[in-house]
Amino acid sequence: MEFKRQPKLLFKIYQKLFDEFGPQHWWPGDSPFEIMVGAILTQNTNWQNVEKAIKNIKDAGLLNAKALLKNKDKIPELIRPSGFYKLKTKRLINFLKFFVDRYNGEIENLKAKKFDKLRDELLGVSGIGPETADSILLYALNRPVFVVDAYTRRILLRHKIIKDDFRYEDIRKLFEENLPRDYKIFNEYHALFVKLGKEYCKKNEPLCNICPLLKFL
Repeated sequence: MEFKRQPKLLFKIYQKLFDEFGPQHWWPGDSPFEIMVGAILTQNTNWQNVEKAIKNIKDAGLLNAKALLKNKDKIPELIRPSGFYKLKTKRLINFLKFFVDRYNGEIENLKAKKFDKLRDELLGVSGIGPETADSILLYALNRPVFVVDAYTRRILLRHKIIKDDFRYEDIRKLFEENLPRDYKIFNEYHALFVKLGKEYCKKNEPLCNICPLLKFL
């Protein structure tokens, strides 16, 4: 895997985006469990829809792994606003069973697990892919893993930092091997890429001529 220019480039990009946008305070959530649920529900939808679904779960008094699993029949209607609710119900139940059966639904039990083993376990849960697993690890459990999403890939491709054949793991390692292994930096960096992707590096009609990185790269 070839890295454009030098490792310092990635940190300079981070500094430039942070100066431009400031702290993003991401991922929103009142508890690690809420963040984990949000990471599963946010697949293929926007965050506003996820917020509605999470509010439904909260209003039902079920924002707890054991309680939600015990009332799994209510999940489809509760998460309907998040879209693809039948599929997401299956994925959420799969995760809840994993979390409750293996870790008694306790966040501290998850945090006590070694990173590599826990990541492998999460990836073994049906419906949990690398992006979702890493979002749980980074945002809910404060593990130093870089989350790669469509925004990340699009931005890096357009600025010719990566090539078309770069896979998820290639991009993840690119950041993790060239930045300090600090979950706070990885957290903020990913959120800044989301901000840049939504406002400038759009899928259609990108605003390249006013992109904050235009003269920088």
